[in-house]
Amino acid sequence: MLKKFTTGLFLLAVVWAEQAVAQGSQACAHVRTKPNLRTALATANQQKLMNKYDINFYKLDVALERTSTYIAGNAIIQARTKTAPLDTFAFELHQNLTIDSIIINGAKRTFTRQAGMTYVRFLPALPANSPLNATVFYKGTPPTAGSAAIGEGMSSATSPSWGNRVTWSLSQPFSAYEWFPCKQVLTDKADSVEVWVTTSASNKVGSNGILKQTTTLPSGKKRYEWKSRYPIDYYLISVAVAEYNEYTIYANPVGAPNPIPIVNYIYNNPGTLPQFQAEINNTAPMLVKFSELYGLYPFHKEKYGHSMAPLSGGMEHQTMTTQGFFEFTLTAHELAHQWFGDNVTCGSWRDIWLNEGFASYSEYIALEHLRPTQKRTWMDDTHASVLSSPNGSVHVPAADSMNVNRIFSSRLTYNKGAAVLHMLRFEMNNDSLFFAALRTYQQLFKDGTAKTEDFKQVMENASGKNLTPFFNQWVYGEGYPTFDLVWNQTGKYLLINSIQNSSVGGITPLFETDVEFKLVRSIGDTIVKVRQDELNEFFSLKVGGTVSSIEIDPNQWILNMDGVITQDANLVNGTPSELASPKITLYPNPSSAFLTITDLGFRPQFIQVYDAAGRCVKNVKASGFDSKIKVSDLADGFYLLKVGNADNVITKPFQKQ
Repeated sequence: MLKKFTTGLFLLAVVWAEQAVAQGSQACAHVRTKPNLRTALATANQQKLMNKYDINFYKLDVALERTSTYIAGNAIIQARTKTAPLDTFAFELHQNLTIDSIIINGAKRTFTRQAGMTYVRFLPALPANSPLNATVFYKGTPPTAGSAAIGEGMSSATSPSWGNRVTWSLSQPFSAYEWFPCKQVLTDKADSVEVWVTTSASNKVGSNGILKQTTTLPSGKKRYEWKSRYPIDYYLISVAVAEYNEYTIYANPVGAPNPIPIVNYIYNNPGTLPQFQAEINNTAPMLVKFSELYGLYPFHKEKYGHSMAPLSGGMEHQTMTTQGFFEFTLTAHELAHQWFGDNVTCGSWRDIWLNEGFASYSEYIALEHLRPTQKRTWMDDTHASVLSSPNGSVHVPAADSMNVNRIFSSRLTYNKGAAVLHMLRFEMNNDSLFFAALRTYQQLFKDGTAKTEDFKQVMENASGKNLTPFFNQWVYGEGYPTFDLVWNQTGKYLLINSIQNSSVGGITPLFETDVEFKLVRSIGDTIVKVRQDELNEFFSLKVGGTVSSIEIDPNQWILNMDGVITQDANLVNGTPSELASPKITLYPNPSSAFLTITDLGFRPQFIQVYDAAGRCVKNVKASGFDSKIKVSDLADGFYLLKVGNADNVITKPFQKQ
């Protein structure tokens, strides 16, 4: 989705504007605010009608110029009825566009129109599982109400920086129908698409897939014939028309049978390419790195590329992003969408973070690998955005599922979505496993759609962990934790009392999370990790040297506010535990028969169980790093497990039931 360029952050643009980058200088973006709230056109009943058939193919054969949004031509929709006969073929097309005629399966059909919906009734009904081949002849000027998330389905404007006029489409989330007949249902991707555009000979046209042919017509105009053979969602079909120069580079990711062309349509202006060439060239190493981490570029048989248009960011049109300017993290964001958003598309707008959170986090990934000195600032800015307000979940609530402003919330969908992925990476504590799981996700859902629970299942399968608490608190829940620390060093032990407070305690009262503490010591700083599963926890660890101060989460892994950190000489009681490896795991918990102990990180010598009265009711010799003890002989209730050796003791509550 379009990202707006601002100082230090990329935010969702609910406006359209160009990042006014004059030759050799940057100026403030020119902004036009959208006054209205855009919602989906189709009602639930209308979507049910459209869901009685599956889209197979779109072909658009239209005339466009760079100076106007007027469009005329025809759209072919090839579809197939489902398991029931189809008595009504329904599709969306904005009422500003006139339909001259509709031909279905070779016969001209009568039709009715109502508020952007078009209906063709069949008598008798089309049989189940039968082809439907519709050609819709239409023309008109798309709306200019400015009520979409950004701009219109079709816009035409002059670049204030470069003086070039462009006509371009931008359909997300509900504006494809403003320029072509379509079915705006995320879960029904077309198997392929062709976009043919006839225009003046001085123009070029950028679109999806491969430019199969450019035909010069008797009129002197040219027809650009683009074709893509990959499945594609309705909002990712695109056109951009302008006087362009073509600048093509190539990427060579491992596994690609041939170099992948990166085709860039740049304003036909002597200063534009020199201004952006170095940034455009960054696309190739990004594509190589993302292919390594996420799997081979999903559209490698065709291309990647950019078409310039005067907007304040970019839109991830499949295989050819529409982009207003070129800047490292913007280019990374839109490129990453080819995996997260295009190859695997969110299954509902409630799950939009699967597109935008992943693309936003890919900005950080690109910095991490290609410009590592800038990654900390990026994460600091992202955290600052998220923590600026406590409320709101990453997963869009049902009541807001058609509210564009909420769907594309920069703070929640983009920034918190990115931060959640960073925390999930921390939770898994294994980069090889984390990125392998992302590749699995791409393979399992390629050419289709996925929802949050699908992604969760993939990550659980890869990690072997129950991630329900993580997703409940960070994706479906609200707020963030603040940690207050009281600490003291007594001899060779450091005692820490960590008290967690939730910003939205009524919704997410506790954030179960690993936390890193940086210990500033006389013999050199070190970082230790603890697992906080309760609001108030005590930790003890054996340390060398003298600790002078503690810093919470020094590497910005988790979303949190630093609370008060106090050294208190009265904190002298605690159970020694080796914090270098305190991440003990007990399962199942509650348990009825046996309790398994894992993730100790040291070899224990004893395992003890204490009841609620503090009596030791079980004392067994530990068998190794991972152990199993029988609890079926215990009465139902709550117990404290103590595992340790001469230097390390870890305690953990569990329930017998």
